[in-house]
Amino acid sequence: MLSKMKTTAAAAAVASAFAVPASAELTGDLTIFLDTSNPAPRATMEAMIGRFQEKHPDLNIETTVIDREAYKTQIRNFLTADAPDVATWYAANRMRPYVEAGLFEDVSDLYAEPAIAEGLASTKGALTIDDKQWGVAYTYYQWGVYYRKDIFAELGLSEPMTWDEEKANCAKIVESGRACYTIGTKYLWTAGGWFDYLNMRTNGFDFHMDLAAGKVAWTDDRVKQTFMNWKELIDMGGFIADHQTYSWQEALPFMVKGEAAAYLMGNFAVAPLREAGLTDDQLDFYQFVKINPDVELSEDAPTDTFHIPANAKNKEAAREFLRFATSPEEQTIINNGKNLGQLPVNAGSSVDDDKFLQQGFQMLSTNSTGGVAQFWDRDAPAEMAKVSMEGFQEFMVKPDNLDKILSKLERARERIYK
Repeated sequence: MLSKMKTTAAAAAVASAFAVPASAELTGDLTIFLDTSNPAPRATMEAMIGRFQEKHPDLNIETTVIDREAYKTQIRNFLTADAPDVATWYAANRMRPYVEAGLFEDVSDLYAEPAIAEGLASTKGALTIDDKQWGVAYTYYQWGVYYRKDIFAELGLSEPMTWDEEKANCAKIVESGRACYTIGTKYLWTAGGWFDYLNMRTNGFDFHMDLAAGKVAWTDDRVKQTFMNWKELIDMGGFIADHQTYSWQEALPFMVKGEAAAYLMGNFAVAPLREAGLTDDQLDFYQFVKINPDVELSEDAPTDTFHIPANAKNKEAAREFLRFATSPEEQTIINNGKNLGQLPVNAGSSVDDDKFLQQGFQMLSTNSTGGVAQFWDRDAPAEMAKVSMEGFQEFMVKPDNLDKILSKLERARERIYK
């Protein structure tokens, strides 16, 4: 899916209450490519671009929205052939191939500005390669277990704190004729979320990052223990059937209809669950349980980013857009519960009074002492992430193939990291 929107001063009809005078008069064309194709993120981005247009009426802005999965396959081509001025992407290792190929602009100059240096200090590391910064974050979000509170109440369950409690809850949910967890692994990355949590809870953050960096063999007994923990849930029928045929969105109805009790997912799942009719009295959230008591709790908190392609034509306007998008005011607006429903990256912003955002903010601020990961397909190199997530999906379908799968991943590790 690809769609384009031209923004003019007339089209940007609603003024932002937080608007500030433009620091420079911008002219010419500004092209923005977005992968925010789901309804709520798309509307949020288009409204923000409209507010930016208001500040710069002589600037002609053209926005192209591309389906997120298609965007991942097209980005290298459009960065090379006909680059936009601003493009969405992801932090950490996911941006590395484009940095090393010279396709992203060095924006370290922005981080020399006090407003960005102070406001975006917490996400600077995720945007840094070779001591230079290659983009800005515009949102990050917690992962965790979103669950049907009413189903838990019906079955007499409480939020689990330990692995044994998680499994005991799951057993009762399965006995009731439901799956414990919905998931759609068609595009693989959702299985990466399960691996992240199970491995970080089993072996710790540092071990997990060493595995992502190719420093640990996939045939290591500690890795195998992660999968054995996962297998306990699979063997009891914890996951919906045929998950490999569903996208993450297509897996939502299982939870909405009460056929599954929970979803390990990012906070972006809340908006479509609410839109499907679930109320906050039916929905709740808990932090993924502790497995190894000797391991500190670590979390996934992926960071979404804006970049200026090296071949951009209007870099001045692009830099001004990055300043605008990361300002305290815009960060408060776009990340509130009615928009992205995520966490602002600017230290000067306010966290929306939404129960899931407040829970996520508190969890990441006070109970993730082990570390914060970006997500498996961002922390591992792209090729290794793809091969390993294919293995995760296969394992969820055929868990008895574990030894064969781990041997395959080990051969891939030896090839990719040589």
